Amino acid sequence: MARKLSPKTLTRLKTRLIDEQDRLVSLIAELENEREQMRLAESSADHAPDPENADGGSLALDLEMEVSKQRNAEELLAKVRHALDRMEQGTYGVCEVSGDPIPVARLDALPYATTTVEWAHRV
Repeated sequence: MARKLSPKTLTRLKTRLIDEQDRLVSLIAELENEREQMRLAESSADHAPDPENADGGSLALDLEMEVSKQRNAEELLAKVRHALDRMEQGTYGVCEVSGDPIPVARLDALPYATTTVEWAHRV
């Protein structure tokens, strides 16, 4: 029961996905740079990585938060790239579980969606 999205809709969504991909690649590079700077600061003589030390504990928490942000950005980037691949394959806009069309309103809200709302919570 697959349906074809209009070329105009596909172009609009592809542009959004490419913009998001570019944003995420930049964000990941920035986060990697920040993590490296934190590691350098942590290893300097001025900042002991001792969790009992207030500075050390703060640095450890900051590093953990940066790692979490980077993981989230990498996961989102994988979803965006998967959506772009599906566009190339001609399967974009079709639920990967049910095979039903994903409503355009859902794709507008979440262009990397791979399922209908009904299946999103089950996957």
